[in-house]
Amino acid sequence: MRKAFVFRFLEALDARQQLALAAFLAVTLLLVPILHLALPPGNVFHVSTYAITLLGKIMCYAIVAVAMDLIWGYGGILSLGHGIFFALGGYAFGMYLMRQIGRDGSYHSDLPDFMVFLDWKELPWYWTGSDNFLWAALLVIAVPALVAFIFGYFAFRSRIKGVYFSIITQALTYAAMLLFFRNETGFGGNNGFTDFKRVLGYTITSPETRLVLFGITASVLAATFVFARWLVASKFGRVLTAIRDAESRVMFIGYDPLWFKLFIWTLSAMLCGIAGALYVPQVGIINPSEMSVANSIEIAVWVAVGGRGTLIGPIVGAFAVNLAKSWFTVSFPEYWLFFLGLLFIVVTLLLPQGLVGLWRMLRQAKA
Repeated sequence: MRKAFVFRFLEALDARQQLALAAFLAVTLLLVPILHLALPPGNVFHVSTYAITLLGKIMCYAIVAVAMDLIWGYGGILSLGHGIFFALGGYAFGMYLMRQIGRDGSYHSDLPDFMVFLDWKELPWYWTGSDNFLWAALLVIAVPALVAFIFGYFAFRSRIKGVYFSIITQALTYAAMLLFFRNETGFGGNNGFTDFKRVLGYTITSPETRLVLFGITASVLAATFVFARWLVASKFGRVLTAIRDAESRVMFIGYDPLWFKLFIWTLSAMLCGIAGALYVPQVGIINPSEMSVANSIEIAVWVAVGGRGTLIGPIVGAFAVNLAKSWFTVSFPEYWLFFLGLLFIVVTLLLPQGLVGLWRMLRQAKA
């Protein structure tokens, strides 16, 4: 039964995509751990801790990019506030990581260090159960889903769309960022959560733990891609695409776009929350800057650069833009934002189908 369930999703991939997926899992789950643990740091083939952290972070971004492509590429819903769902998932899991510090913090208190510094006497009510891993995992999914459902229901019921919807999502994430910046909210203010020690009893900075987190992130990215491919190929995906192209006609033939849009919107938020939860233990920090408007716009840039409406394109875009960002911010830090803006303009004007579209054009020309 379990094998049949898995094969049902894999059937959505063609032979080339299945081969690429197998190669990706082989590299991330086998080759990278071997090159990191078996080879000494001086070896040319050694994969450093920095590289593992960087690739793990980018894979988290790639999950968010696929989530964005589901709503923008296939649903026609451009969100400029998806950073809020990513951050909410990160904060939900960050609360668990902060509780796992225990008395190993700077103040040797049962409370997180920032609460001791701010003279808090006890944990707020919404921190109840945050020391339980399963409860934290539930919050990672439930909190972004709840926020997305409530916001999406009223927005889609009011038939807000286009640039107006994008501006409202931008305002929502900006308001949330300002809220989390406040010390009295109990989320660490502008410093957020950091100085994590353990996850499930294991030292969070040990090479083995980092590799496990890296492998889990790679597996979640692969599962997200396969599930998204199956979803857009299903009847639901075809109706969603029809809503994107001609919503009024879809209504005339008896479908209610509200529930289709609300489902994909909420699902996208849940995927962002999972990505945020995987991001926090690998990077070692979560703060309100993850909700910034610039970060949310950058998510849309990844999708546009890779190729909107392709699923594989957003993954390519997330890797391409963030690897370029890592290099530019070190070599030319003052020019990075100019490069990002130029990249978005060039892709919009000359490559409307992104890097994946360019690759297809070159293959057709060669053929």
